[in-house]
Amino acid sequence: MIRGGLQSIGRTLQIWEAKRIYIAGHQGLIGSALVRRLEAKGQPILTRTRDELDLCNRTQVDAFFNKEKPDTVFLAAGRVGGIIENREYPADFITENLELQLNVLRASHQAGVKRLIFFGSSCMYPRECPQPMKESQLLSGRPEPTSLAYAISKLAGLEMCLSYNRQYGEQRFLPVIPNSAYGPHDNFSPASSHVLSALIRKMHEAKVKEEKSVVLWGTGDPRREFIHADDIAAACLLLLEQDVSKVEFPLNIGVGSDQSIRELAEIIRRVVGYEGKIEWDTSKPDGAPRKLLDSTRFIALGWRSRITLEEGLRNTYEWFIKQEGSV
Repeated sequence: MIRGGLQSIGRTLQIWEAKRIYIAGHQGLIGSALVRRLEAKGQPILTRTRDELDLCNRTQVDAFFNKEKPDTVFLAAGRVGGIIENREYPADFITENLELQLNVLRASHQAGVKRLIFFGSSCMYPRECPQPMKESQLLSGRPEPTSLAYAISKLAGLEMCLSYNRQYGEQRFLPVIPNSAYGPHDNFSPASSHVLSALIRKMHEAKVKEEKSVVLWGTGDPRREFIHADDIAAACLLLLEQDVSKVEFPLNIGVGSDQSIRELAEIIRRVVGYEGKIEWDTSKPDGAPRKLLDSTRFIALGWRSRITLEEGLRNTYEWFIKQEGSV
């Protein structure tokens, strides 16, 4: 389907008014943020649900690109999950992400796509990495073991983008590395969610059930940088306006500050309005000790994050409450 209208989307994005933009993963966290931002500006968007287009099926992907001929692609689709899913289904994570990335990148090249933004992940960085993490530190050490299969698939996708650019002499495939994203359309499943959305759900349910305490995994000491999906979308649309011929990729996208999981839990307790006690199960894994990105190179392009963590958490919790019956 094509979503949106045909009116001008404003001066800065007007060069894209007549473009055909395809968002792979439009119902997900980052993809839906891109949809919101582009539709608000009247930009037509190509989308397909998973039932309409299986991105792991090369025949279907090739047919879609040959028919629709998008010239701008956001590759925001992929198999994602928290520590439990990554630990229990590593073969699924690496296989599905490699298949999907290979099919979309190859079809995009063959169809002559002019710009493709590929979303990497901060888990691609070494587990023990100097902080904040610079793009030059990728592949300087082993990623966190609990997300190794996913990290390797994302590293492969990043290198595929750079390899196409090098071999064909065009800066068309643009890999970016956002830090821990959150916002509306996040995954709140108890089995597969990431830490922020898992904490929101856990605190909300404890509040509703009037439980005196909640038990959270780990020590609460690891530090994470969280960025709202709307900020990521804004950064990527700004990237489309740039002359990227001299830009070195990948580019980190982060807010420049982090919090401990313990601090995050306290902010979420305040946002949710839960008054019980927080307890920590230190027998459970912590994951990487810290993941703070150095985003100075992206900031130099003129972008700044706009959404504070507490503002973003309130926005996300409001969305979760509205969706609670279906999550």
